[in-house]
Amino acid sequence: MPEQPPYLRIADLLRERIASGEWAVGEKLPSRARLGEEYGVGHNVVRRANDLLVSQGILEGRTGSGTYVAEPRSRLRMVRSLSRERRGGSPFRADMAALGREGTWESHTEAKVPVPADIAVRLGLDEGDLGVRTRYEFMGNGKPAQLSTSWEPYDLTGGTLVVLPEGGPYAGRGVVERMAEIGVTISHAVEQPEPRHATAEEIALLGLTRSALVTQIQRTYYSDEGRPVETADIVVPTSLCEIVYEVPINTAE
Repeated sequence: MPEQPPYLRIADLLRERIASGEWAVGEKLPSRARLGEEYGVGHNVVRRANDLLVSQGILEGRTGSGTYVAEPRSRLRMVRSLSRERRGGSPFRADMAALGREGTWESHTEAKVPVPADIAVRLGLDEGDLGVRTRYEFMGNGKPAQLSTSWEPYDLTGGTLVVLPEGGPYAGRGVVERMAEIGVTISHAVEQPEPRHATAEEIALLGLTRSALVTQIQRTYYSDEGRPVETADIVVPTSLCEIVYEVPINTAE
């Protein structure tokens, strides 16, 4: 077995000391220099351990003050499942309702936006073709929960009642239900989750701490004819949410 990286070992030791009650909620931890001396490691090792625990919601950093034990908080459960979308309405709103919370969001849509190269590849378009871009900020009980940037091909929805995802009679219905209104049947979605550090903009919008971790989910919906009809980058903060995948089982012979 490969040896555990030093910062993970230190993070485990700090986590154990917090769990044992050595440091209470709201109590300030010793300085990085002191902890480094105690464990025989460098400043950067302690910093990485602290950053990991901050991203997990165990610690919180206060600018100019130090690192403190964070108030325990429950993580929102985000269920990823195409079958949930087939039930109609917003999957996010359904997730929040299951937790006894109100799911809301703010959005901004721009139509006829030239698609960048990476989005063009995902949608099977040429770079510069027109798309409809919608940026979302999702909230649970008014508190930030996740972000998303969605793209749809303008040549598919342009001139229809669903061209604006959050406008018109089908606003907020979700991709599956909206596309059905123009005769497009969604057969499946492909998702690729990847962990990374939050950007400065994401930290501000989601109310995260510096060096917070997020999971970026690259999702693309496909029609039953194999055409990609929507693609999105969904940003889920690790300290606030847990991602659960629901996999339907086909028992038909």
